[in-house]
Amino acid sequence: MSIFNFLVSKTIMHIPGPLVHFFARGYIAGETLSDAVRVTRELNQRKMMATIDILGEFIKTKDEAIFFKQQCLEILETIHREKIDANLSLKPTQMGLELDEEFATANIREIVAKAAELGNFVRIDMEDIGCTDATIKLYRHLRAEFPANVGLVVQAYLRRTGADIENLSDAPMHFRLCKGIYNEPRTAAWKDPVTINRSFVSALKRMFRHKAYVGIATHDEKLVFEAMELIERQGLKSDEYEFQMLLGVDEELRQIIVDAGHRLRVYVPFGASWMPYSRRRLKENPAIAQHALRQMLGMKRF
Repeated sequence: MSIFNFLVSKTIMHIPGPLVHFFARGYIAGETLSDAVRVTRELNQRKMMATIDILGEFIKTKDEAIFFKQQCLEILETIHREKIDANLSLKPTQMGLELDEEFATANIREIVAKAAELGNFVRIDMEDIGCTDATIKLYRHLRAEFPANVGLVVQAYLRRTGADIENLSDAPMHFRLCKGIYNEPRTAAWKDPVTINRSFVSALKRMFRHKAYVGIATHDEKLVFEAMELIERQGLKSDEYEFQMLLGVDEELRQIIVDAGHRLRVYVPFGASWMPYSRRRLKENPAIAQHALRQMLGMKRF
């Protein structure tokens, strides 16, 4: 890790909001759904799909959860009306998971039912380790009713991931596989970057073995290579998996993947609650700040 990246990762939680916004503005569509639609159209024109996410998590009241549920329903209606190639991502805590599990399940079920009605799809994000069991339980419950319209995020850095995949393999599986970004204890998560990459590849092999549809979510070129090797070895068709990347991150690699004939979906976040997301992403990937600083200074290298 460079000195610049080290400093960003250690100080990001204390950097003033306006400066965080400057560094992160290319990685958020904007504050409104119309911003997300605009960005999604631009991606679609480049033969890329999107998953739209309204920012906001760990809410405190049921009224907040109901507000976000209505926003998610509006996103699905807008995707259908505007005829854009996108689906929806949501966070269980945004729907009230930490307030009342049954209440959150009912909220998310209403959203998934709307997606099924409109021929669309909802991805349930995975949050910190305290939410993992409840989120998997929620996914199981909804998958039984809407097997083609709901999927789950799985984090490669968790030690439990292999067992979770096996336990879910009793029915069709639809995953987004990512490394994981929350700061979990060593007892729960691998810490060594090389080990996390090996766990990612191991999980992907396991998913392919069980015929899961996988959104391979990574900006790590080494993992993109490993995934492409597995895809070729398995003889998978282009509609049996996809790659996924964050908005604004390594756009060159994104284009390389698409030009090679692979499907690719970009995560398009929007909303007024952009600060926690931005801080977490900058902490995870300080190169975002480095790239923004290069642009500001008109430099090609930093």
